[in-house]
Amino acid sequence: MAGAEIVSPPIESRADLIEAMARGAKPADQWRIGTEHEKHVFHTNPLRPVAYEGPNGIRALLEGIEAKTGWTPFYDGDNPIGLRNNEIAGGISLEPGGQFELSGSPQIDLHGTASEMAEHMRVAKDVAGPLDIHFLGLGVTPIWSVSEIPSMPKSRYAIMAPYMEKVGTLGTSMMFRSATVQTNLDFSSEADMVKKLRVALALQPIATALFANSPFADGRDTGFLSFRSHIWLNTDNDRTGMLPFAFEEGFGFEQYADHALDVPMYFVIRNGQYVNVAGESFRAFLDGDLPQLPGEKPTIKDWEDHLSTLFPEVRLKQFLEMRGADMGDEKSVTALSAFWVGLLYDDIALEAAWEMVKPWSREDREFMRREVPRLGLATPYERTNLYDIAAQAVGIAEAGLVRRGIRNARGEDESIHMAPLEETIRLAKSPAERWLDLYDGEWGGDLTRIFKAAEM
Repeated sequence: MAGAEIVSPPIESRADLIEAMARGAKPADQWRIGTEHEKHVFHTNPLRPVAYEGPNGIRALLEGIEAKTGWTPFYDGDNPIGLRNNEIAGGISLEPGGQFELSGSPQIDLHGTASEMAEHMRVAKDVAGPLDIHFLGLGVTPIWSVSEIPSMPKSRYAIMAPYMEKVGTLGTSMMFRSATVQTNLDFSSEADMVKKLRVALALQPIATALFANSPFADGRDTGFLSFRSHIWLNTDNDRTGMLPFAFEEGFGFEQYADHALDVPMYFVIRNGQYVNVAGESFRAFLDGDLPQLPGEKPTIKDWEDHLSTLFPEVRLKQFLEMRGADMGDEKSVTALSAFWVGLLYDDIALEAAWEMVKPWSREDREFMRREVPRLGLATPYERTNLYDIAAQAVGIAEAGLVRRGIRNARGEDESIHMAPLEETIRLAKSPAERWLDLYDGEWGGDLTRIFKAAEM
């Protein structure tokens, strides 16, 4: 029951590779906000991960939401692995360990983002409750090892997992027990893309520190505030990281395409089946030299699929994806989008943010990316630490949202969605540090208590 294969034109020239990204440019009045988030799932009676099959499994959850919403299922073989909202873009998909992901539809403003999130959680919990399925808003599952988490029946993951074990030490942890929030935003031109990408890359460690929410794994304090972010440092260096070439003079779509061409492939989809080409070169594919598909050349869809398997801190497709935050509670999901919208969708804020990060060297950015998973806002920088930079970035973003002047029915502008970040700045503690206070204090080291405290 695999879905019909998308007919895609062949790649005729290098220009086609660039056009696959450049055609995303659109005027500011057409910019939208896309928010994606992954939730861990668990049973409480007894406390355990959720399998795919069975009367109380992930498949039953998908089928229940399908019945409630009318969304259309899509399949891997005979197994439903997600739902599409056919009326507007967006839908639900599964990550390797059953993490339940909403890819939100493009929203005009943050009030729409918050409403979409609330409605999704209402529907999901209505269906999940009778199945004893619960949702956990953390960046990493706190007590279960990779081997204890059931695998979802998705062919691509059977290709990715063995490859991950060859190229990094924590790739399967990324796949099976991490969860993130992602904000997708538009650009108007190549120059606008470049400026936004540079600001977002430079500030991504700041976002990681602000939203750090994964201090636990394997039933213990890991010594990291964002163990999820640490996992990504040890996943696959060919396809992750801070994209230092993006700050070089002359950077644009072409240079990103060159980078993508050098990232090893995972798979090619043919006749609804995943062909394992892990480690092969897309450049060889362009020449018809893939050993697994001799003489066959790629289509635009193949290139777009390949772009989606790059995992830098900020990813370029037909929009920009800011990917560096741990999953949190419902309000934190919208707060991440608020942070990036405030910084990138207001010209004054974007310029202020660029002036703040422009002096940073490659070494500065790499140092922040390396140290933030462990130290968070306390990461040292010059004579201070990242707390001061984070506070400044939050202020710039909030002012940008106020200038946008988009109000809800109660007359409130979008800056109301910055409340979780205001709390983090006020306390000078990330969500992870607040969990650690409870773990070391009133919980007495009983980590099972976090499942109720962080339940969404």
